[in-house]
Order: sequence, then structure tokens, then C-alpha cells
Amino acid sequence: MPIDQQQYLNNDATGLANMVSQGDTSATELLDIAISRCEQLNPSINAICRPMYDIARERIKQPLSGPLAGVPILIKDAVQDYAGLPTSNGNQAFNRLPATQHSHIVRRLLDAGAVIIGKTNTPELALKGVTDPKAFGLTRNPWNPEHTPGGSSGGSAAAVAAGLVPLAGANDGGGSIRIPAACCGLFGLRPSRGRVSPGPASAEIWEGASSDLVLSRSVRDAALSLDLMAGGNPGDPFIIAAPEQDFRTLAKREPGRLRIGFSTRSPVDRPVHPEAIEAVQRTIALLHSLGHDVEEAQPEYDGHALARSYLSLYFGQVAATLQQARDMGASEGEFELLTRILAALGRAQSSGEYVSRHRDWNQFGQALGTFYQRYDLYLTPTLAHPPIRHEQAELPSRQQQILRLMLDSGLLSFMARRGWLDTMIEGMALDNLTYVPFTQLANLTGTPAMSVPLHWTTDGLPLGVQFCAPSGGEALLLQLATQLEAAQPWKDHWPAMAGAVSPAPSPAHAPVAS
Repeated sequence: MPIDQQQYLNNDATGLANMVSQGDTSATELLDIAISRCEQLNPSINAICRPMYDIARERIKQPLSGPLAGVPILIKDAVQDYAGLPTSNGNQAFNRLPATQHSHIVRRLLDAGAVIIGKTNTPELALKGVTDPKAFGLTRNPWNPEHTPGGSSGGSAAAVAAGLVPLAGANDGGGSIRIPAACCGLFGLRPSRGRVSPGPASAEIWEGASSDLVLSRSVRDAALSLDLMAGGNPGDPFIIAAPEQDFRTLAKREPGRLRIGFSTRSPVDRPVHPEAIEAVQRTIALLHSLGHDVEEAQPEYDGHALARSYLSLYFGQVAATLQQARDMGASEGEFELLTRILAALGRAQSSGEYVSRHRDWNQFGQALGTFYQRYDLYLTPTLAHPPIRHEQAELPSRQQQILRLMLDSGLLSFMARRGWLDTMIEGMALDNLTYVPFTQLANLTGTPAMSVPLHWTTDGLPLGVQFCAPSGGEALLLQLATQLEAAQPWKDHWPAMAGAVSPAPSPAHAPVAS
């Protein structure tokens, strides 16, 4: 008997794969449902920038095997190359260049029998915590279309939150898995540096600050994805030891009584929204009820210095990427104003400054290492603010005009090289990090972190909390997440647009339905 859309939504990727293997459904049925949902809902949220339906229909004509056999999924249109198709990175210049080979992540997903049905939207060059590329249009949050789904994996998050697919590829160079997970009520795990190869096209992304995995509704889907994707390619610069058992098995173990330090103070000393603080406080109460020890404590690092180090990386990487685009024949005008400004600032900084800021990464790692001598995990808000409205992410028009004039005249680069814009840059940086100050620590230190959907605001918007662990600590994160998921289930809590029936939330830590 064919399954209906409600059964499709009731199952995560693991459950759908089990149904296929047991003959309760087929890859064809699942693909038909997925495409139908995409055609029905994607026009409202704009999560998919490149449908691959014809490729998917050809794929299901072949025998499929593996732990995701027959399950429709999406991949992110950044890093996750599909041979023969461009990886646009949210930009039309790169959208002209087909990938010559599958990325490691895509190969592993195909080997597991997954059916890739499209690529998801991302901000230009995956640079922002919102998803609003001019090339493909902004992506909307299924919980409230007037708000962002986060970024840069916002297309993937919106697609999973709306029930188009049970999981979607994502990557995280400054919070880009955890931020959209927090915005969309999903589970998002950023693996340790070196756990999942970004290759073979690139041996490392952003000096190793970026990691790939997925966005999912369930913890077990994230554990399965980590099992499938973990590993390297020849020439990868980072190697991390494999766990003693597979992550799916490890995730089922009890985490034991954990010592957890928490903080709700912004590392850049900007205000934190009361809802973000409430999310952490509710999580602490839940952790206490599960027998864990939680106390206020934070690693001793300079948050402003970390922000400066991150921005130095940010500016330099954008400058290098635009140079790569020019070498391909693209023009500067094919990039958005903000991207061009970042590139100009990157070209204005000296190599000595860049290296000096990169050396500071060690200080942040040492601070975390000392912290983890006393605590097993570190708890913070994922975001300092509930998902913002789209217009809150836009530069004021007057500021855009001034910056455009400075950029086009060469004045911006001239003043930046002489340090005359340092105060302005610092102010812009802090403004940009006001909403997302908590996530970059894991990126620069190469440590794993997860966003867990344990809170909904009074306006019905998701707002996740973040747990960070020492390098190689994915298993412990997954164990705690499994425990939290059992104590306060979230998998079947849906936005109204998904068309699913949400169960009544528990009164103690109840998410609020939209």
C-alpha cells in the first residue's frame, strides 16, 4: 500500500530507508512525494536553487543499496560538488562552471543509496548568517516567511523544516550549520576539523575552519550521516582518529553525569535577547532533571580578539575567491556590493596582519583546552536573538550609497590600507556579530559543536541552544542530544505550512506552535 504524505513526514531518513528495505514503500514513491512537496512548497520558501528531478528519476531506475537507499535528499550549493553541474556558491559567475567530479560528501551519499533531488540556496559565497543571494533570491523560514531561516545553509534548513526532504547537506565555516538549525527547529552538528573531508576539489576550506555534514530532524540521522561521511582523501591536511565504534552505536550510549559550563554573555559584549537567555535557562533545568551538573563558567579568551581573527580570515578568503573568479573571466560587477567591499578590505590587509591574526587561533584553542579540563561541555545560546526579519539583515540604503562610492573610487582600499577605517570596520563587524557571536569559537579552534532545538519563542519561532565539546567529541555530543531528544522530543513538531499534525508540546519545556 503506497504511503501518504503524513507517513512521509512521520519518518526521518533512517525510518524511510527502513521502509524501503522492508518493502513498505519504494524509491519511486518517495521521490514522487518529495517532488510533489517541492513543487507545492518551494515557491513559498525558495529553499532549492537547482532542482535535479530528472537526474533523480534516472537514478532510481538503477538498483540502490546502502543505509539511505531510496531516500530523497538535497545537497548544499557550496562545496558539495555534483559532477557535471556547477556549484554556484550563490553567485552567477560560479554558476557557469560545472564541477568535474563529485565531492567526497556527495560520493559518500550516493554510495549509501541516497537520491539527490536538488541543490539548496546559500548567500553569495556562503558568507552570511542569512540566505539572500541576489542570484537566486532570498530563502524564507517555514515557521514565519517574514523571517530568515539563517545561513549560510539556510536553503537546506528551510527544506528540511518544511518537510521537503528528511535531511540536507550543509557546511559550517562560522556557524552555517548551527545558525540555520537554531532558526528552523532542527538538529545541527558541526564536526571536528578533519572529521569529514571537503575534498577532493579543496583540501581545506577557510584554513580548516569549515566542516561539512547535514541538517536533520533527528539525532540518529545526524549520527548516520557522520558514519557515512567521516574520513579523508589523499592529501588532506587534517587527520583525526576514528571512533572506537560507529557513531550510530555510540549515540545510543548514556552520556553519564556530565559537568557542563554555561554562559549567556555575548563574547563581543553586545546585548543578548531575553528569549535566547530563556532558552539556555530552560535547557539548564532540563539538564538538571537528567542528573547533570551545570554551572556558570566560560573559557577565558578575548571575544573581541576572536572576532578580529575571524574577520581577518573572512576578508582574506573573499579577496582570494574574487581573484579566482577574475582568473576565470568573471568581472567584479558580477558580485554583490557587500562581497566586493569585503574583498577590498581583504586586499588592503597585509600578509603579516593576516598571519598574525591566524596565529591567535592557538590562544583560543588553549583557552578551550583549559576549560575542558574542568568541564565536559560548554553551553551557550546558538543565536543571541530569535530569527531576524529579512529587512534587519540589509545595509541601510544611505550606507550602501556611501560604501559604493568609496569602493568605486578606490577610496575604500586607500583608507583601509592606512588604517583609517579600523574604527568603522570594527563597528560594522560588531554589528554583524550582534546576532551570531557564539558560533565562531568552534570554527577557529576546530572543535565540534551542535545546535539542539529545545526552545520556541512566544512568537512561535525556533531558537536552539549550542553545546560545544573538545576536538573529537562528536560521540559525547550525540549521546547528550539523544538523551535530550528523548526527554523533550522535537522531531514531530512542524511549522503549519508543512501540513503535518504537531503533537501537543509538554508543559514543562513546551515549544510554542506557530
